[in-house]
Amino acid sequence: MEKSQSNKPRAGTWKHALSVHKWLYIMIIPGVIYMVVFRYLPMGGLIMGFQNFSPYNGDTMLGAFLHSPFVGLSIFEKFVMGPDFWRVLRNTLSISIASLIFFFPAPIILALFLNEVKNVAFKRITQTMVYIPHFISMVIVAALTAQLFSTTDGLVYHSLVELFGKANAPDIMSNPKLFVQMIVGQSMWKETGYGTIIFLAALSGVDVQLYEAAEVDGANRWHKMWHITLPAIRSTIVIMLILKIGTILNTSYEQIFLMQNSMNRAVSDVFDTYIYTRGVVNGDYSLATAAGMFKSIVSMIMVLGANKLAKAFGESGFY
Repeated sequence: MEKSQSNKPRAGTWKHALSVHKWLYIMIIPGVIYMVVFRYLPMGGLIMGFQNFSPYNGDTMLGAFLHSPFVGLSIFEKFVMGPDFWRVLRNTLSISIASLIFFFPAPIILALFLNEVKNVAFKRITQTMVYIPHFISMVIVAALTAQLFSTTDGLVYHSLVELFGKANAPDIMSNPKLFVQMIVGQSMWKETGYGTIIFLAALSGVDVQLYEAAEVDGANRWHKMWHITLPAIRSTIVIMLILKIGTILNTSYEQIFLMQNSMNRAVSDVFDTYIYTRGVVNGDYSLATAAGMFKSIVSMIMVLGANKLAKAFGESGFY
């Protein structure tokens, strides 16, 4: 009896945790394998950003890595000093900043309005309707946009022609000045409803007694929203803002690629499409890797800076 008790792992050790939560650890094995195979192992390819890499330098891919000469930071210098860098950076920031200004607040505003709806049936129907666009493929969204704004048989375009005349009707599909507005508008239509889920979950935790006390003091709906609802979800808004800032150089590659054409290419070529074109289409793997690493490093710096700034203003931050 004493011997069997002595073999049992002591509480607080990893062996004890493993024995108590054995099935939980078994359940996370597929996720761990996925992360290792598809997230961490591919990081070995980052070495291409420091090499004059060519897949023909060896008989195998490993041989190509081993026999490609190291060139230090010259690939990064070539990318930053190249003629495409500032154009790609400007296009990416234009879309990201416009999305941050117009798209980021949209789910918050919609969640606040939905929270004020008292009719439960109407609220559920409305939530379902605004969630649906999220599940529509971006390919279909791009096809719908092209069909609606087509200058030949587009319903929306011809409606604009009737309202403003043919000379003043905007050609959204080919006018490069309207490309950013089109991309942000697509994102708002597709993702605003789905983005309300997090904020509605945060709103569900607001103490109802606070609203009742505010009503006793004579507060109307706007007063309650400004002084109770918004402060209650402020930490959630800050966390989502930090995550959004961290992806400021990430644009939806699929969306940009589908809406890109010869007329708007000057303003639609962003980091994601540039990396695809240089790496996959042109075979310049080293430059594409350097561009991807640059984007990742800047994103990490933006997350750390936004988190530190949030803490400086008294918020909990992301970590």
